[in-house]
Amino acid sequence: MQKIAALPLRLTADATRVVVRPFHLGWQTQGGAPSRTHRIVDAVLALTEAEVIAQLTHVLIGFEARHWQTRRVFMTRFAEVSKLLKLDDRGISDPRCQLIGAYFCHEYSYAAAALMNPSVVPHPDQSGMAADCQRIIISLRAVGEGHISSIAFREGIITESGEMALASEPPFATAADAKGEEEREQSGPVTIFRHPDSTLSGTVIFPITAAQANGLEDLRLVQFTHDDGSVEWLGTYTAYSGRQIQSELMRTRDFRSFELCPMSGSAARNKGMALFPRKVNGRYMMIGRQDGENLYLIQSESLTDWGEGQKILMPRYLWELVQIGNCGAPIELDEGWLLLTHGVGAMREYSIGAVLLDKHDPSKVLRRSIEPILAAGANEREGYVPNVVYTCGATRIGKMIFMPYGVADSSVAFAFISIDEMLSLMN
Repeated sequence: MQKIAALPLRLTADATRVVVRPFHLGWQTQGGAPSRTHRIVDAVLALTEAEVIAQLTHVLIGFEARHWQTRRVFMTRFAEVSKLLKLDDRGISDPRCQLIGAYFCHEYSYAAAALMNPSVVPHPDQSGMAADCQRIIISLRAVGEGHISSIAFREGIITESGEMALASEPPFATAADAKGEEEREQSGPVTIFRHPDSTLSGTVIFPITAAQANGLEDLRLVQFTHDDGSVEWLGTYTAYSGRQIQSELMRTRDFRSFELCPMSGSAARNKGMALFPRKVNGRYMMIGRQDGENLYLIQSESLTDWGEGQKILMPRYLWELVQIGNCGAPIELDEGWLLLTHGVGAMREYSIGAVLLDKHDPSKVLRRSIEPILAAGANEREGYVPNVVYTCGATRIGKMIFMPYGVADSSVAFAFISIDEMLSLMN
């Protein structure tokens, strides 16, 4: 049963949104023979300068107008290749360096297949905002070639009266990246940086480590307030290596640098963890699904180590009979913690519901929605995964809840609902 009137705006997959990415080849020699990397570099070094200019011109005609500072990207990539191969680059002309760099880059359409599963948080910069307005950051799961998921962002403004405006996407997208090849290969925390000339709405975070190789999935952002009053933006997401999944934590204070941190503990071997926006009773708390069916409250002394939790919610109603899960970080209200949930019913139909947890003891469920507050409408059923509405997080503005949500794993829609109405749907 539809309880929320959606806004008319819809974000969809867009094959024209492309970035330049490193194209990785084998670096080492094999059986004494030069690697493919060595062979390519040697071939370019053997060209005459006229041949270099002609080939580089061909590349730039095809790609320079499609990307941000293409020549600088090629030079940066050449520097990485040169360092790895221990190449003496003295006397190599800039055009030849750029051409070598171009052979180790490729164009990637990061949102060609799908755009889905958003979350939203207040923006760090609220300057100039009226009392009933809030600047926001929306995270999006973008899916491209090879079904590899990355994290994209859109900035915008919402009002308590139920209006929303999104910042325009810049013509060029850029990828946040680590400082060097060595940092991409490490297995522990890695820090990546937004391009200094790129807006957040034009920034994409791609998999960096081997554990993330096949995707960064379903970021659940939250604005977290530490005990000392400082604020940090944290987000749990699923890292998928192609064989295994694990939960990881993204940390940022300015959305310019991002630390991607693996999490340990038995709970971190599962997906769909959502962090409370502050400590409760002196402990960090998460809502997670450890058994693929029920919801658990997980407590920890550390942001990155999560063990077994306490089961607090089980499927009860027909629309959630198959399984339930969280839909992002709990939202603090005077009445308690508002937790959006998803339920899976007959024909694998995903709907969104809500529960209210006790503010002082979140293991206690005070109320829950009997029916979905949002289900797929007649025009929202078809898509990459049909009959699904899903969100990774909503935010509060005044007396309203603003919720971006994915539709059929293919597009993103937006809706407002009053807190009073949300509470009235629970018993």
